[in-house]
Amino acid sequence: MTMVGSNHLVMQTAKNVLYGDSKNLQPWGLIILLLSKSVKSAHVTPQTKKTEEETRVLAELTEMMRTGHLIHKGIVNVPFAKRSKDTESAIFGNKIALLLGDYLLVTANGMLANLRNSDVSYIISTALKDLSEGEFFGERDEQNMPIPGEPKITDKDYEINFDTNSIAVDDVLGKPRKEWTARTVYNGVSLLGRGCQSAMVLERQNRETQNLAYQFGCHVGLAWQAATELQQLTSESKDQFCLASAPVLFALDSNPNLYQIITQAKKDVKDVDYEDLKFNILKTDAVDKTQMLYKEHAKKATEYIDGIGQNESVDMIKKLINTF
Repeated sequence: MTMVGSNHLVMQTAKNVLYGDSKNLQPWGLIILLLSKSVKSAHVTPQTKKTEEETRVLAELTEMMRTGHLIHKGIVNVPFAKRSKDTESAIFGNKIALLLGDYLLVTANGMLANLRNSDVSYIISTALKDLSEGEFFGERDEQNMPIPGEPKITDKDYEINFDTNSIAVDDVLGKPRKEWTARTVYNGVSLLGRGCQSAMVLERQNRETQNLAYQFGCHVGLAWQAATELQQLTSESKDQFCLASAPVLFALDSNPNLYQIITQAKKDVKDVDYEDLKFNILKTDAVDKTQMLYKEHAKKATEYIDGIGQNESVDMIKKLINTF
């Protein structure tokens, strides 16, 4: 009971996943199912039913991997020298986070293996690689929470492609669009993209359609993430927000002096005066740029899904893209 009422990160994560604002829900599994249905033949065969079941499993395991990763991120670093009775709930919470996150990830990997599709296994594995590497991307505090790169004056801040193997850390940190895109792709968007791509593999679509599905999934994830970060910043809530979110990065680009506030987070992001930072962010054009970021990715997602098909399932996907 003490754990449930605490402010441990794993409990905050669990509450956000289970009871979060309905406007922030991102229906990854539903997107994968609808995408699969959008290319399905109207003629029902035994193979069609088998593929439908495989796609359902794919949607479930993708959601489980995502949730398991989020729960693992709730683990709190409690230095051995600082452990006492006051930190018992935090240490207990870490054990719960490890067990629950591991259970979800192991179960999801078991489901992936049971699909007996080597191509899908490889594709999803690349997304898991991205999730792991994302935990070491850029500077972080003692709790492994991200700290944005110091702003760089440059005219070349274009979007990067979604091939994480070609992302150079030094080339993206300090450049708002590049840094945000890289961090977001690593932090889960790659998994949504690979889930969409895998759905096309199960539906026996050609390589071009598979690539369209991956690009579509990435743009949907980026659009939703931009909208979520915008809502967190513009809401009346006084909760802390991610220092590597799009509004913060755009604000730092507009006013590099704000990085002095960020330097307070070198050891712990909680040391930042979030009210002061939020006040200064809202004085810049960061909100407008984040809104534009959302619209750009939503538009590109719509273009990619139009390239895959035109039917009732695609129409539903378009409505989901513009949920925010």
